Amino acid sequence: MMEQIFFTIGLALIVSLIVGPFLIPVLRVLKFGQNIREEGPKRHLAKAGTPTIGGLIFLCGIVVAVLIMAEKPYSPGIISLLGITLAFGLVGFLDDFLKILRKQNLGLKAKQKLAAEFLIALIFAYVAVSLLGRGTVIGIPFSHLTVDLGVWYYPLLALVVVSATNTVNLTDGLDGLAAGCMAISAIGYILISILAVNTGFLQGIAVNSSDLTVFAAAIVGGCLGFLRFNFHPARVFMGDCGSLALGGALAGLAILTRSELVLIILGGVYVLEALSVLIQVISFQTRGKRIFRMSPLHHHFELGGWSEVKVVTVFWTAAVVFTFFGVMAFVGMVIGGTKL
Repeated sequence: MMEQIFFTIGLALIVSLIVGPFLIPVLRVLKFGQNIREEGPKRHLAKAGTPTIGGLIFLCGIVVAVLIMAEKPYSPGIISLLGITLAFGLVGFLDDFLKILRKQNLGLKAKQKLAAEFLIALIFAYVAVSLLGRGTVIGIPFSHLTVDLGVWYYPLLALVVVSATNTVNLTDGLDGLAAGCMAISAIGYILISILAVNTGFLQGIAVNSSDLTVFAAAIVGGCLGFLRFNFHPARVFMGDCGSLALGGALAGLAILTRSELVLIILGGVYVLEALSVLIQVISFQTRGKRIFRMSPLHHHFELGGWSEVKVVTVFWTAAVVFTFFGVMAFVGMVIGGTKL
């Protein structure tokens, strides 16, 4: 198993490193450059024109590594995980393309984007519950308690998926931030998937024992390879094409490892980013005052004088801490004897 994990990480990393130098010049020639919001941090204006849609780099790494390293590359588990990842990647690609076409930071309308995201989420919910045997019972982190949500599991699952995709998208605001955090989160899911398989926690789910581990490992390798081009100063941005795809992949792993609530802990960085936006909006609309200098949260620290690299490094460290507690929360479920 360990050899398979390291080979998968290495293969995804190498493919990303190979694709990057070929794709980035093509994006430049096509003038697929990033449009920068004028209301954002002023130092970001210098990034205008940096190639975007770079998420294709690690998506290539993930797909190639999974199809080669998975024991059964066309198994229902692998197809469903790749399906949700690429489906969200397609929505993000359309959003990015429209922004480039219109030469402003306005892609798909919010209603169009959310409708597409909920549709994908509900399709995945049907596949997970009805075809893969996921069931509708969820476990409570750090305990052996369970709750059978019945038909209410579907809207919860849709909420988990849409929330994951959009919170990762919010996190993608600094060079290397989202890719680094996702690599760390995916390492957490390598550990969770190993625990889940070896303790019988996935009993009843029609997924190959190593499918989830290989998929998580491919995300780690793909993101690490992408960081070669995305760390400050970034030569390419992942765009919504990449951030939505990563969010969908993370949600898929959480659902198929029966760790939806654990994701709230493990993905603490994404949760904080989303909460900062929510708090900022509510405070401004009700009190006319802003709590943060700017939201999402990473911009608050950036405007406080922190360098971009310092903000990213601190957030990566926070991601490690949240991932540790997320894995411990899952261990608590397993040790507690949660029966799903």
